[in-house]
Amino acid sequence: MASSKHVFMLALIVTLSLSSNSMSLAAHQLLDTPAAPPPALMLPTIPPLPTATLPPLPSVPTLPQATLPPLSSTPLPTLPTQPTLPKSTLPPLPSTQIPSLPNPSLPTTLAPLPATPLPSIPTTTPSIPTIPTIPFLSPPPSN
Repeated sequence: MASSKHVFMLALIVTLSLSSNSMSLAAHQLLDTPAAPPPALMLPTIPPLPTATLPPLPSVPTLPQATLPPLSSTPLPTLPTQPTLPKSTLPPLPSTQIPSLPNPSLPTTLAPLPATPLPSIPTTTPSIPTIPTIPFLSPPPSN
């Protein structure tokens, strides 16, 4: 993982250095070009556009006011009263003693770890076998 990060950083640095080199060469070539011709002295004038005349907007018609019938003046019926529930009483809880549990003693020292030897790191690289050539599969003769 760390090596891919280094390769990425190296590629980024190489890319930036090459791009800045080509940019500086391009800027140098632009500076070597002759001066641009002077700009045109006067721009042509644009004639004004004709203004359009719009017809007047129609007036908004007035809508008739809606009349609502009057509400009836009869009183609303009353709700019946809700009955009350009798108070309930619960019996008292029994008073029993909760038995106490013994506190276990925790060990203060740890048991030694088993001594397993670490595998050895190989110091030689294995050789890659070569692919044998097949003599009767030669390329076709040229004309």
